[in-house]
Amino acid sequence: MESEQPVVETAAVVAFGANVGDRQQTILRAADELAATPGISGLRLSPLMESVALTPDGPSTEEPGYINAVALLQTTLTARELLEAGWAIENRHGRTRGAQWAPRTLDIDVIAYGNLILAEPDLVIPHPQAHLRTFVLQPWCELDPDAYLPGVGRVADLLARLYSNLSLGASS
Repeated sequence: MESEQPVVETAAVVAFGANVGDRQQTILRAADELAATPGISGLRLSPLMESVALTPDGPSTEEPGYINAVALLQTTLTARELLEAGWAIENRHGRTRGAQWAPRTLDIDVIAYGNLILAEPDLVIPHPQAHLRTFVLQPWCELDPDAYLPGVGRVADLLARLYSNLSLGASS
């Protein structure tokens, strides 16, 4: 009789964003759906936060604003399986993949997956823009003040740097 391999859980960070439709309810439902996905456990969702839409030209108040949240979870899924679970949830919420900066009913991104550093055409971990996004770092830091973005640094330090840069930009 063969012994079973132990199931290894990996800590992962997932970000949610929505700027079309009932943004709050969409994110709350999507988080519930992700939590109910086989292979995912212990999902903790941050408080929701509002952010200005990003466009190729920078932040825009002309576009509908986003509601954002971050979830910390444990998973036995691979990073790719977690990404695909997010895509399936996006699709169930009417997500269409148009232009990169287009408004969307739901966006789910895998931000970090354990200490994995990965670069594939459709999956880069950690998320390549996470360290530049207050709407990812702030809710993540609220859930885990000691969090670390693999290969980049402490989330609290990254967030402080962003806020410092924002205040410097506002005073110049």
